[in-house]
Amino acid sequence: MSHADDNAGTRRDFLYYATAGAGAVATGAAVWPLVNQMNPSADTRALSSIFVDVSAVEVGTQLTVKWLGKPVFIRRRAPEEIEAARATALTDLPDPRAENANIQAEADASDTNRSLDEAGEWLVMMGVCTHLGCVPLGDGAGDFGGWFCPCHGSHYDTSGRIRKGPAPRNLPVPVAKFEDETTIKLG
Repeated sequence: MSHADDNAGTRRDFLYYATAGAGAVATGAAVWPLVNQMNPSADTRALSSIFVDVSAVEVGTQLTVKWLGKPVFIRRRAPEEIEAARATALTDLPDPRAENANIQAEADASDTNRSLDEAGEWLVMMGVCTHLGCVPLGDGAGDFGGWFCPCHGSHYDTSGRIRKGPAPRNLPVPVAKFEDETTIKLG
């Protein structure tokens, strides 16, 4: 066996490794843009949390803000609304879950599990009907004094719980908390 034959084997091995390495780099360079395009855009990441000033919201009125491209209802409920919501038996509710991202998923749909504060004055919900995505009408609309979806007739009570109609779930409560006495952070 000559010295030239020994070098030919190592040159061949080097060419295999160099070709495999170049192929891996080229594959990574081709695949990375495809994977990276699935990440949320910068404007979406910037809106992942917003601060809402609720100092001008009077008792018995609501404010609608846009968050992540969807309406969010922020309602300052009157004592009558709170009383009506808390008087509802859980057995009367089609959806027994709270649908509240701030608490455990298995929590029941009692009014205290859906309101933002312990007194129940503040209610924050996504303003999208859980049936087919229409925006329900508020200010005491519907048969239960809460919200009514004009598209297919879903009725929500003063706590945003489905009571009648084709909607399968309660209006969801997004991640929200009070930052101070007049500011709510969504997200």
